[in-house]
Amino acid sequence: MSYEDTPITEDKGTDTVLCTLDELEDPGSREFRVGRRERMFVVKKEGEVFAYMNLCPHQGTVLDWKPNTFLTTELDYIMCATHGALFEIEDGKCVWGPCLGRALAPIKVRVEDGNILLDE
Repeated sequence: MSYEDTPITEDKGTDTVLCTLDELEDPGSREFRVGRRERMFVVKKEGEVFAYMNLCPHQGTVLDWKPNTFLTTELDYIMCATHGALFEIEDGKCVWGPCLGRALAPIKVRVEDGNILLDE
C-alpha cells in the first residue's frame, strides 16, 4: 500500500483516534494521514508510543523507503531512507548521519482506553 492509498482519517483534534495500541507491533511503526495535517507516523516501543512528522530534518524528504517502514532492521532506531540517518525512537534526535544533533518534529499523542489519539 502506498501513501496515497492510506485512508485519510477525519481530523477531530484531540479526539482523533489513529489506531488501537494493539494494531502496532512492539517495536513497530505506522504512517497516518489525518485531514490536511502533515504526514505523520507513530512508533511503538516497549508499550510506549512516540509520534513524529514524516520529514527528515536534513532535506525534508520522507523517512520511509516503503509504506510503514520507519525502523532499522534491528528495530532499534528510526532511519531515513534517503541518506541513512538514524534517530532515537524516544526523542527523535539524530544520532548518526547528515543531520547529526538535529531532531524529528514531534507530534503529541496519548494512549486512552487502548487507543492512540492525537493530543494537539
